[in-house]
This record gives sequence, C-alpha cells and structure tokens, in this order.
Amino acid sequence: MKFNTKVIHAGIEPDPSTGAIMTPIFQTTTYVQAAPGDHKGYEYARARNPTRTVLENNLAALENGTQAIAFGSGLAALDAVIKLLKPGDEILSTDDLYGGSFRLMKRIFEPLGITSRFVSMLDPAVFEAQIKPETKLIWIETPTNPMLNIIDIEAITGIARKHSIMTCVDNTFASPYLQTPLDLGADLVLHSATKYLGGHSDSILGAVVTKNQELADRLRFIQNASGAIPGPMDCFLILRGIKTLHLRVQRACENAAQIAAWLLNHPAVANVYYPGLPSHPSHDIAKKQMRGFGGMVSFDFKTDTTESAHQVLKNTKLFSLAESLGGVESLIGHPATMTHGSLPREQRQKIGLTDSLIRVSVGVEDSDDLIADLEKAFSSLN
Repeated sequence: MKFNTKVIHAGIEPDPSTGAIMTPIFQTTTYVQAAPGDHKGYEYARARNPTRTVLENNLAALENGTQAIAFGSGLAALDAVIKLLKPGDEILSTDDLYGGSFRLMKRIFEPLGITSRFVSMLDPAVFEAQIKPETKLIWIETPTNPMLNIIDIEAITGIARKHSIMTCVDNTFASPYLQTPLDLGADLVLHSATKYLGGHSDSILGAVVTKNQELADRLRFIQNASGAIPGPMDCFLILRGIKTLHLRVQRACENAAQIAAWLLNHPAVANVYYPGLPSHPSHDIAKKQMRGFGGMVSFDFKTDTTESAHQVLKNTKLFSLAESLGGVESLIGHPATMTHGSLPREQRQKIGLTDSLIRVSVGVEDSDDLIADLEKAFSSLN
C-alpha cells in the first residue's frame, strides 16, 4: 500500500457496530466485563482506548513500523523514551534541537542521574569519537530545530549499532510523508503529532513508533504506568488530520521552496536555512534520505539584533506570531525568545542561532500572498 493510500486506510476499518467510516470517539473511562478477565480487549481507558488503538495502528503503518505508542504530547513521548534508561546512562544528542527537549533532558532527568551531552552530528566520523561507555541513547533530530541542519540517519544509526546503542529520531519536522527513519536503521521514531500529523492546530499528542517488540512492550508499560496518555478526542482529531497529511505537506514544501528562494535574494537577509536550497551544506543528504524538503524555513538578518527580528514579527499579517508549527496556517516566531528560550545564550550562539533568527512554518496558503506579506513586513526594517 502506497503512502497516499495509507493515510486514508492503514489500520482503519469502518466501525463494526454501525458502519461509521470515521473512527468513533470512545469517550469512556471503563469497560464492562462479562466476568473478571473476560472482556473484549479493553478494561480501563488509561491502558487502552479503541480510538487510540486505531490511531496507533495507523501511525505504525505510516512509519513502516509494527507498533506505535501514543502519549499526551511530544514531550510526554520523549519522557517515556528517556525512562527506558537508568541512572548512570548518558544521552548523546544533536546540539541543535527543540528547546523543550533540551529542558527535559537537562532539568528533569539530569538531576535523576541520566546525563545528556549535545554534540554536532554533521560529520559522522567526528561524532563517533564522542561516544562513551555510558552512552545508551543517541537522540537525532533531523531536520533540526531551528537551524534546519540535516543529519545522515543511516550513517549515525550504523555507528550506533556498531556500539550497541539505541537510537531515536525525532521526525516531527519531516513527517512520515517525507522521511521514514526506521527504514534507515533507527530503533525508535518520535513525533509531536501536534504538528504536521494533526495539521490543524487543534490538538496536542505525541507518539513513538518502533519495529522492536521488546522496546514496544516497555514503552507500552510506561504509557500505562505513568499515565501520560492522550484523550480519545485528541486521537480522533489526529486521525482526522492524517487523512490530508500528504496533501498539506506537499503544498507546504512547494510554498517553502518559493519563500526560501525569495529570501535568498533579499538584501536585508544574511542567511537562509532550508535544505531544499542547493547551497545548503547538507542538501545532498537531504535528497538521499527525504522525499521532499519540508515546510520549515529559518533566516536571519545582516543587522543581527533582536530588535530587527521583532520589527518584522509585529508587522506580518498572514504569518501569525505564535508557537508551534505544521498547521495549515503559516506561523512565524523568534526562537531565541520563544521556542528556544530555555537554551543558554552561549549554546544558541554555538549552533548559529543568532538574535535576529526567525523561523517560519509555511502553511498551505497561496505562496504569492505569503511572499507579499513578508515583503511588506521587511519594509519596516530601518
């Protein structure tokens, strides 16, 4: 079954009791049993819910996995992945990543004895030298947030296998429409399904997908024991959003490519970060492992000040100033003071996240209108 068909049909059947083509919202906390232990596969909704089961089956199929485990948010999913480790273990993470992931690793788990180091993964040979005996999880985010670096998944997971280290790829920016990391050797794939999978800025949910039955069993135990589950309404909304994932992401890719090309020629812009540009240092890797270059674009200004960024941010109309990404509407943000405010400034500067850097999540509007919106906002620059 090809991807465009999977989003509509994989793991989804009409409701057997009514024939409803949309999976019902099973808004219940418990299930009646004929006798103790004699039930229809459902006992208590923290452990399982039929709406969630259909979503998990669909997500597993989209990522070419065998099991998906859904959580209340992307960070709840990461929390569960880190709980696979024990005190004394180390996470070796890419140095350019979502600020919330950095915060969870450093401020929640480091005091509990699970440490994290943040290193460049752009050169696999240099990266391999960073591995220590206590390294037990390699955390890969690609494309990275917000610098849009591309990490060679196959190269890094190959190194990890050589050292018997578990790998997890945050596939939020790409979505399974553009990239399937399990096919490139990853043990786990994580999504903030809030973003492209849902696609309508109306629900929060996270998920982890795997082909490894042991890891799936452990994650499902954590899901039930910790209770960080999504509600049935959120599962329904993500399922609804997935049905148009291929259409939305394709249009976002087309729009982003046009916007990146326009930015590249604007006299006020210093740098444009978009893997679809031939000038991007990892463009060839992106072509190798992705089926498109995504809807995220970052750029900064020759006048590298927070004020320059804020001047543009407050003058856009179609680009809404807001957190998050991956919706049908275009969003614009200032990572240094928004999504990545939890990163120390020296860490931001180290990865090239300047004070003027702006990140845009390009939606599915008309690209000419989006470029005109940016052009008008840029005219406010002194």
